[in-house]
Amino acid sequence: MNESTYVTIGIPFYNAEKYLEGAICSVLAQTHTSWELILVDDGSTDQSLEIAKAYAKKENRIKVLSDDRNKKLASRLNQIIDEAKYDFIARMDADDLMSSSRLQKQIHYLHQNLNIDLVSTGVLSLDNNLTLVGYRNTPSNKIITKVDAIVGSTGIIHASILARKSWYERNRYNENSFLAQDYELWLNAFINNDLKAGFIEEQLYYYREEQNITLEKILKAHNTQIKTINHLSNNFLSLSEKLKYISKIKAKSIVAKGLFLFSLDSLLHKRRVQTENIEELETLLNNELSLINGEKRI
Repeated sequence: MNESTYVTIGIPFYNAEKYLEGAICSVLAQTHTSWELILVDDGSTDQSLEIAKAYAKKENRIKVLSDDRNKKLASRLNQIIDEAKYDFIARMDADDLMSSSRLQKQIHYLHQNLNIDLVSTGVLSLDNNLTLVGYRNTPSNKIITKVDAIVGSTGIIHASILARKSWYERNRYNENSFLAQDYELWLNAFINNDLKAGFIEEQLYYYREEQNITLEKILKAHNTQIKTINHLSNNFLSLSEKLKYISKIKAKSIVAKGLFLFSLDSLLHKRRVQTENIEELETLLNNELSLINGEKRI
């Protein structure tokens, strides 16, 4: 049943020539083989587009879209939703990798849980050189609360999700937002009583987080949260509650600035993850990297 279920995998990319081949090869290594891969160029100026086209030439399940414009992530994610041929859509970032069994297990989960619209997985957190820093996951019995949605602690790992296309068609990305698009997506879906999310605790997504933990990105994400909270209806969140949550976000910004000022920003990466019994995961990662490397074709 699962193998006959087709899924669209969407990877937007911008100047990702160092990593894009690995992301593509981790799709090629999937145990679930009924898929299309949509690679969307966002106006790259390096060799990313050439890499994408080279793989599309060798693999007819891969489609490349390019219009020479830089529209940013939210626009490209909406484009993938519109272009997707199939009823399931999997997210992935161009600098990440995924377990060879990711699609198989997420599709099985959604087939077994018809009341769930999207499923997130645990992640292995890596540095730029694919060294394992730690792991994190969300308990499978997690119930997302109003507070979770407001403060951004839903437990959903954006790039790891597989969702029903029908859900995405009801819940579009805000193309005026250039960071923390997922925060807005989860919050708006929650407000509309349309955030029926499930969680697989197993680490099926391999996340290069090192380059994402910059002060600029952190502060922009915090500003997006603050703007979003300010625009919430007072019927959903009172003025006093808004001020309380905004104060907490501003305090997090101050802490982040202090850590970067004293060159302690590596703590921001390490505090996100767990490291207990990491040796077994290192072996798993190495085995998966061997599979991915075996798919290289250019």
